[in-house]
Amino acid sequence: MNPDRFQGIFQALRDEIERVIVGQADLVEQVLVALLARGHVLVEGVPGLGKTLLARALAAVFGLQFKRIQFTPDLMPSDITGGNVFDAQRSQFVFQPGPVFTQFLLADEINRAPAKTQSALLEAMQEGTVTADGVSRPLPDPFFVIATQNPVESQGTYPLPEAQLDRFLMKLLIVHPTSESERAIVKNYLEGFDAQTLESAGLRVMATQAELGALRRHLGSVRVDDSVVRYITEVVGRTRAHPSIYLGASPRASLGLTAVARAKAASQGRDYVTPDDVKSCGAAVLRHRLLLHPDAELENVRPDDCIESILREVPVPRTA
Repeated sequence: MNPDRFQGIFQALRDEIERVIVGQADLVEQVLVALLARGHVLVEGVPGLGKTLLARALAAVFGLQFKRIQFTPDLMPSDITGGNVFDAQRSQFVFQPGPVFTQFLLADEINRAPAKTQSALLEAMQEGTVTADGVSRPLPDPFFVIATQNPVESQGTYPLPEAQLDRFLMKLLIVHPTSESERAIVKNYLEGFDAQTLESAGLRVMATQAELGALRRHLGSVRVDDSVVRYITEVVGRTRAHPSIYLGASPRASLGLTAVARAKAASQGRDYVTPDDVKSCGAAVLRHRLLLHPDAELENVRPDDCIESILREVPVPRTA
C-alpha cells in the first residue's frame, strides 16, 4: 500500500457513500477516518438526519456484516451481549450470541438506555471481546461501532458515563442539510430512492475486508515528527489547565488525536502528519472527553469553544 493507492481507495469509498448520504461530506469523511484509525464513533443529532443510513451505507461499501441495536429504557445488557440459554435437546446451557457479534454495529439512540445497559458495550469496544459467565469470547475483526444519540436536552435521555464516552475515538455533530442539499434529497426520493431499502441504491463494494486491513496497517508508516508530537501533547495538556474545564482529556486523547491525524494525512495522499491534520480533527477527538465547570455551563460555554481557544493559543510548529 502506497500513499496514492490509499488516497484512491479512500476517495472511492467516500464518493460511493455520498451517492446516498447527501450534504454530509464532512461527516462521511470523519467516520471513514475513525474506522481506519481503529476507533469507534459517537454521532449526535436529532432524528431524521441520516445517521442510520450512513452506518448501513458504510457497511455496504466494505461488504461486511451489519447489525443494529435500538436502545430503549427497558433494554438489558444481555440483550446486547447475548447469554447462555438452556438447550433441552442437549440438556445443557448453550451461549446464544447477541447482536454485538457483528462487524459493523449501529447502537441507535444509545442514550435512551440507562448507564448499566450502555456500559455493556465497554468491554466490546475496548477489548474486542464479550465475557459471559466467566468465558471471554472474541468479536469479529473488524469490529466497528457507530453509536447515535439525541442531544442530551431531549426528553427521555440519559447522559453517557465518562468511561463510556472515552471509548469513542470521535464524537461527531450532525446538523441539518443546506436548502440545496435538502432539495437533492427530495429529488432522490422522487426518483425512487428509498432509505429503507438501501439495496435498491446499488452501492458497490469499494474495498474488501483484506483491503481494510491493509489500509489500517498503512497508517503505521505515516510519519509523525517530534514537533507534531509535542504539539499534540501540548494541545491535550492545556485542556487540563483551561479555566472553564473541570476535567481535561487523558493521555488516551493524545493517542487518539495522533491516530486520527495519521488517517487524515493518509486520506490526502501524504505519508507525514502536519499540524493542520491535528487541528482539523481536534474538536471531534476532544469534545466528549471534557467536563466543564458548572459556572461555564451556566454561561453557555461549550467544549468546542474551549478547544477552539486552545488551538488558537498553542504555537503551531513548522514542519518540513
